[in-house]
Parts: sequence; C-alpha cells; structure tokens
Amino acid sequence: MAKFAANLSMLYTDIDFLDRFDAAAKDGFTGVEYLFPYAFAKEDLVERLRRNGLTQVLHNLPAGDWDKGERGIACLPDRVEEFREGVDRAIAYATALGCTQVNCLAGKAPEGVSADTAMQTFVDNLKFAAPRLRDAGIRLLVEPINTRDIPGFFLNTSRQAERVLDAVGSDNLFIQYDVYHMQIMEGDLIPTIQRLLAKIAHVQIADNPGRNEPGTGEINYPNIFAALDRLGYQGWIGCEYKPAGKTTDGLGWYAPYCIKPEPVA
Repeated sequence: MAKFAANLSMLYTDIDFLDRFDAAAKDGFTGVEYLFPYAFAKEDLVERLRRNGLTQVLHNLPAGDWDKGERGIACLPDRVEEFREGVDRAIAYATALGCTQVNCLAGKAPEGVSADTAMQTFVDNLKFAAPRLRDAGIRLLVEPINTRDIPGFFLNTSRQAERVLDAVGSDNLFIQYDVYHMQIMEGDLIPTIQRLLAKIAHVQIADNPGRNEPGTGEINYPNIFAALDRLGYQGWIGCEYKPAGKTTDGLGWYAPYCIKPEPVA
C-alpha cells in the first residue's frame, strides 16, 4: 500500500509551521515534505520529526528568492556559484533530517538567454550535484511543472525530464512526478507512470482544476493509487494540494489508506 506524506507548505497553513508536524502525525501521516527547511534550525526540525515518529521524505535545494517570485536557479547561467553553494547547504540539512532525497527546481527560463544555454546550464548543474548527493546517500530529483501555475518554468513535461536525465547520464538523478502538473501538461497519466516507473523516485498529488484534495476534480485517484500499487511503486506520495477548507476536514479521501497511531495511554 502507498505511503503518504503531508506537504507542510500546503497543509495545515492556519497554524505555525513547526506545529504542522504534530498536526500531520495526529491525522495519521507517517511522512512529511515541504519546500525548504533553511529558515529553521536543524535541531528544531529534528525534534519535531522524532517527537512524532515522522520520516522527512523530501525537501528542495535552495531555489533563489521565493518571496520575489524566483522558482529555482538551476537553469540560470549567472547563478552557478549560488547553485553549488546551495548543494552543500541542502546536503547538510538533509543529512541532519535523515532525508534521502532532494528536488532541484529548474527555475524560470532566463530572459536574454537561449534555450540551449539554459539547458546546458541546467545539465551542468545537475552533473555537479548528482554525485555529491549520491556520496551523501541522497537522491537528486527534477520536477516538471505546468506553465499555468508557473508561467515560463523551464521544465514542463515528462518527456523533457527524460531528456534531461539522458543528458546528465547519472544513476543518481530521478523524476519527481507530480500528477497534478502532468494532468495539465500532458494527461495520459497511468501509461506515463508505467513507462517511467524506474525513473520516478517520488510522486505528488492534487486534483485538477483547483489544486485541491483528491476527489474534488477530474483525476481518478483511486485508479492512480491502484496502478501505483499494481506496478510496484515503492516510494512516497506527497500530498501537495491546497485544502478546500480545513486540512483535517478534507481527509475523507485518505481514510482508506490511513493507519492512525494508537492513542497514548
């Protein structure tokens, strides 16, 4: 049966970030993911994980100035040194948190730079990062993202992601397959997952339209989950959706897959 991780950047946003670990565990999640850990002391994050028996499933490499609209720097030729420094920082955090995979956001296509140059920068940065992360016991992922939510994002489809993996040629580079993004960009979800299964290290979910919880839109998630089980997918499924209301109130979809912890006597 699939393992589900709460995305704390999207879920429980009505409470302080560190308290979201407690809320996720109370709702039966056994893993967590979120955009970035870097604003918090490693010790504080580790304490919340240990207190709640949670696995840190995923976080991203540093991705530039998020508040100013940057969505990654890996394809930006003038930010290579910053990218490399971010790899070291990500390794330090992931190691402390026991996190065995990090995602590299490609970023938005840079103005005034050819697509070939941006691609070469992206590939070169991944060639730099992949072996260093492998040596630390951490898998490197790349994620195609739809151009409706992030106009201009450099990596948009599973086929593009495959070409990036081929160009990098590393045994430590995988795809983060976000069902919501790929429904928007290409559809054909289950056949694509089947074709790419050996290259997919992590799956994320949200329904479309609206990016709300499964069952609120057009994607047949029971079929998706059944296919992942049938195909033998062994990774985590990250719940990266925007709850239509309170997170806990919208977890009816999750009930068949959730094993809630026993209450403490």
